[in-house]
Amino acid sequence: MSSPIERSLVLLKPDAVRRGLLGEILGRFERKGLVVEALELRTMDAALADQHYADHVEKAFYPPLKQFMTSGPLVALVLSGDEVIEVVRAMIGSTDGRKAAAGTIRGDFALSNRENLVHASDSPESAQRELALWFPKL
Repeated sequence: MSSPIERSLVLLKPDAVRRGLLGEILGRFERKGLVVEALELRTMDAALADQHYADHVEKAFYPPLKQFMTSGPLVALVLSGDEVIEVVRAMIGSTDGRKAAAGTIRGDFALSNRENLVHASDSPESAQRELALWFPKL
């Protein structure tokens, strides 16, 4: 009996776009067997940032995070697959790229806690909320 297919929102952040890492990161997800259901190059405006990071708006780290996330284009994508949320979280590694394990996306390519290349939904509930914000027609 197989697990139901899940969906996750993944954002390839402005630093991934600036550094030309889109193909590398997308290729890792595809080689793992995850399915790209939707993909869009876009920018995050201030209002979307506040909605996306609603739990963090009042925290001290939020203003610089918002500035970074709205600083340039990013890629928003919907990935699906068996336990995709857990799989993607393992693939991207811990939040701080300096401490992320080698072999993970952040461990291999990031040296920052904020500019860490990728955002991924951390639970089915957050995936549902985030997907509705970014891809309301899906």
